[in-house]
Amino acid sequence: MDEKDNLITLVDEKGNEMLYKILFTFESDDYGKSYILLVPTDSQPEEQVDVLAFSFDPDENGEANDADLHDIESDEEWEMVEGVLDTFLNDEKMQ
Repeated sequence: MDEKDNLITLVDEKGNEMLYKILFTFESDDYGKSYILLVPTDSQPEEQVDVLAFSFDPDENGEANDADLHDIESDEEWEMVEGVLDTFLNDEKMQ
């Protein structure tokens, strides 16, 4: 995957386009869904940023695009996603 394939554009409620980097994607057997975590492209490595998370419908290549993103609605799903993110961040710090 080249760098531009690792980016996704989202439109906010005011119609502004914002570019995000795909942090990572994963699948949950428990929920039968794929998930994507995004960070703003203009964030700095040591800066604390809000990570956006969505479920998504993978395309034929198993990848996400902005038209296939869905809000995570249940608290249980959020807890699972946060757990995966925490594990990812802790693994990154160990390297």
